[in-house]
Amino acid sequence: MQKKRLGRTDLDISIVGMGTAFLGIASVKDAARAYANIDEPFTTPVDREVGAQAVIAAIESGCTVIDTAPLYLATAAEEMIGEALRTRADLRSKVMVTTKVGQLFGGIDHSRDAVLRHVEGSLQRLGLERFDVLYIHDQMGIPTEKVMGEDGALGALRQLQKDGVVKWIGTAANEPATNADYIETGEFDAAVIPECWSLLNQRALERILPAAIQHNVGLVVATPLERGLLATGPVPGTDYLARDFQQSVLDHVATIQALCSDHGVSLNAVALQWCVRHPQITSTVPGARTPAEARANGEAGSAMIPEGLWTDLEPLVRDWQVSQV
Repeated sequence: MQKKRLGRTDLDISIVGMGTAFLGIASVKDAARAYANIDEPFTTPVDREVGAQAVIAAIESGCTVIDTAPLYLATAAEEMIGEALRTRADLRSKVMVTTKVGQLFGGIDHSRDAVLRHVEGSLQRLGLERFDVLYIHDQMGIPTEKVMGEDGALGALRQLQKDGVVKWIGTAANEPATNADYIETGEFDAAVIPECWSLLNQRALERILPAAIQHNVGLVVATPLERGLLATGPVPGTDYLARDFQQSVLDHVATIQALCSDHGVSLNAVALQWCVRHPQITSTVPGARTPAEARANGEAGSAMIPEGLWTDLEPLVRDWQVSQV
């Protein structure tokens, strides 16, 4: 799989990695329930063996970056990644695990002391000694000066940089405007950017991409498949996890899917590889629940896309900015 340099860092990573917010969850309905109840005690059933095997499948398929967070599945995502790397120690040198600080399931705390505890816990769960990248997570609604101060998340991460625990620092807010606020400061080396870059949503053009270009911030796209719609195309009765797709959007995606079929490639591959055609965007981290999904995403990143498809696709790329429910 092709690799690209992550902004101003010294890291070259695969253009498709793996997101782990729903790792090991058996059904889409269970995933939707976990997503909707983030402020409540975590009760969603997780198959940890399936989750660990999905991580292994992603790495074996060429993904060199696994993105996670203590928030995901109430730390179970990190635990499954750690189990996978212990089970297959031969894969450890082939992958970079990135995680986040500032939020656990049911609670947000971007103070210095909390962030230091979060990092210590993540290291233990993942079985790592250090991180290449740590991201400040979901700092929406919190005064920027608190997050960026010496007693806040950034102060903690700068200390961890001095101590050699982390090399590069990023932002990973689920709200594009908040991510833009932080990228514009020039303090961050990388950013995970959800909800703003896909064949259906180019909100990143407004502020995120200009700021990232100015400061050479490496961008990693989350939600590139719009909760599965751009992986499979429209499937009647599917729950797209907090997405409210109007029929006009579904019909448009069906048109793109037919174009992909005419060129002999999958919609999944085109949707993921389109994201990284922008020079400032390094990688995508589509979520996977199972080994089959992880393998499909990895293979999509390695698929050969005919140049003629990109030409034919260009007039179909539209900024729908799909609404959420």
